Amino acid sequence: MILADLGADVVKVEATPGGDMVRGWGPFVDGISTYYLSANRNKRSLAIDLRHPSGLATIRKLAREADVLVENFKPGTTTAMGIGYDDLIARHPRLIYASISGFGRGGPYENWPGFDQIAQGMSGLMSLTGSADSGPTRVGIPVGDLTAGMWSAIGILAALFQRQVSGAGQRVDTSLLGSLIGMLCVQGQRYLSLGEVPKPTGNDHPVIAPYGLFETKNGPLNIAAATEAMWPILCRILGLDALVDDPRYRDNRARVAYRESLNNVLEERLRTRPKEEWSTELIAAGIPAGPVLGLDEVFSDPHVLGSGRVETVEHPTLGALRLLADPIRLGASQGRTIRSAPPMLGEHSEAILQDFGLDPAEIKRLVDSGVIQTGGCPPVAPNR
Repeated sequence: MILADLGADVVKVEATPGGDMVRGWGPFVDGISTYYLSANRNKRSLAIDLRHPSGLATIRKLAREADVLVENFKPGTTTAMGIGYDDLIARHPRLIYASISGFGRGGPYENWPGFDQIAQGMSGLMSLTGSADSGPTRVGIPVGDLTAGMWSAIGILAALFQRQVSGAGQRVDTSLLGSLIGMLCVQGQRYLSLGEVPKPTGNDHPVIAPYGLFETKNGPLNIAAATEAMWPILCRILGLDALVDDPRYRDNRARVAYRESLNNVLEERLRTRPKEEWSTELIAAGIPAGPVLGLDEVFSDPHVLGSGRVETVEHPTLGALRLLADPIRLGASQGRTIRSAPPMLGEHSEAILQDFGLDPAEIKRLVDSGVIQTGGCPPVAPNR
């Protein structure tokens, strides 16, 4: 989707008869999966029988004309299908072949199936998320799936750039597990350098204080007094100037050590006024702060609306469809990033095959034999 947003012609190859399994994941709007709608804009759908020899032969033909092929089967599956890296690169040495798997190649888990929450747990991410009371907690979005896609897109762009110099394609590999381990950042380095196993700290920053979530008179507020210069300013705004000279809070290391008592003192004062008033005053003084919003509040927020975080596109059956906009803005593109709605299953099958140079008679044969599915009809949504 990232590459499609940036202007690539992305062909989503879907196995018939049901297409992408995400099409069957709820909740649904008029029979169409909102999960599917969230990640498939700007793509074209080719519905093809991948178990039929003619279907696999067609994929090989398309790959010879493509710049990039992206697959997320278990390692070894595409080789068994005759569309593995070695099979395709031999005929198309400029091809960029990107693979996304659960655990990546080269280790004992190579052939394990992988799903987002499994990777969240095995990467250590869940051990850092949550609190001492809650225990490990998953991130509220499929962060492993998303970061694997992001890393893969970066790798593909680098491979395309390198091909400009070398003239040769290459393999790009990432995994759900690898993508999340690559995001462990300071917590991962903390273990590698010091041997410390970080514990979940809930809504507090693990190494900075005061930096976290505080209750106000009318709801939670995030405050990030991240520098030593911000500490006396925060105390002044809260009317707690005496804390500046308190030896327990003399610097960040001390404040982290006495975080619990510090948070209790700050929150007692913060509870006297609403979060909107505190936010305004803190931000005016140069201290980052902001309320915790529900999605209803996010998508009615004037800044979210004014900065174009949502775009509307016409869907063939749903009509006007609001979608999350690409957060990247390229100056040369001047405007919207969403050109087309997430495609119906097989919506573009015939047009794609024509664009890739297949003979009209061959396309007709594939359609008549059921190898290619056309028409763009959505599958029936189960158990709405």
